[in-house]
Amino acid sequence: MTSKLFFGAVLGATLTMTLPALAHVTLELPEAAAGSTYKAVLRIGHGCGDKATKAVRVQIPDGFYNAKPMPKPGWELQTITGDYARPFDNHGEQMTSGVREIVWSGGDLPDEWYDEFTLRGTVGPELVAGSTLYFPTVQECDGARESWIDVTGADDVSNPAPSLQITEAVAGPGHHHGGHAMPGAVTLGQIGISGQFTRATPPGAKIAGGFMVLKNDGSSDDRLVSVSTPVAARAEIHEMSMDGDVMKMRALPDGLPLPAGQVVELKPGGYHLMLMGLTQPLVEGETVPLTLHFEQAGDVDMTLPVGPINARGDQDGDAHANH
Repeated sequence: MTSKLFFGAVLGATLTMTLPALAHVTLELPEAAAGSTYKAVLRIGHGCGDKATKAVRVQIPDGFYNAKPMPKPGWELQTITGDYARPFDNHGEQMTSGVREIVWSGGDLPDEWYDEFTLRGTVGPELVAGSTLYFPTVQECDGARESWIDVTGADDVSNPAPSLQITEAVAGPGHHHGGHAMPGAVTLGQIGISGQFTRATPPGAKIAGGFMVLKNDGSSDDRLVSVSTPVAARAEIHEMSMDGDVMKMRALPDGLPLPAGQVVELKPGGYHLMLMGLTQPLVEGETVPLTLHFEQAGDVDMTLPVGPINARGDQDGDAHANH
């Protein structure tokens, strides 16, 4: 009797610790090196409440290329293509578009069962070690839905998107994908700035986005307070985030926090800069002068290389114009 109670208590404690992790959709392997081929295994541990999962949708993030899903017996498979945020060099072939969403549907995964949904692709060689890729995932059930789409990286959210931590690229011989040439990194005190770029704009466009990776290598917090550029009437720091199943955008008037020792990405679909009231078209191959104003580190002048037009970016701009 005593041994049974002891074993039951240990099992109960184990379940108490592990159930919260199983409640979320997660990736089996949480890390991958920049430039590597990665097999993403999404682990589905429950349904929508007690309802069976009938479809699984996953959004492919910017920086993950040449995604290919694995078929599942009993499930229909659909891929949705779109433009990449930047071209990808696939063995000498410039890829400007690819799979951006994968849908498995028509199956039946009861709440009591567990299953895995698999895809593979290439982690962008341009990604910075310490940054994170998020794979927003939605489970669709009969009359219900579970949306694992929060990409803030916060620990206390109830619906975190499956995340992949990027590690340093592996040097040396072997299979390697070349990437889009990245601009030189900029350092201002404890703040490192890398991967900066913007996109070419069509004639008459008045809005453009700016993207980069900010890394605070110091022991104290800092904040990106504001930005300015001579090519726009005003520049602001914005955030795109999901509110339920609706993508919403807002300005960050208090700036963007940069916690000590952390990496903060400004990327399509998340934090980004908005250049509004453009005074001239942004032309591919040119650069845009930009000044970043930090609360502690001070100001730094830099340039944003102008990459090719991206249709999804234009849609982002339209959404801002109507916001």
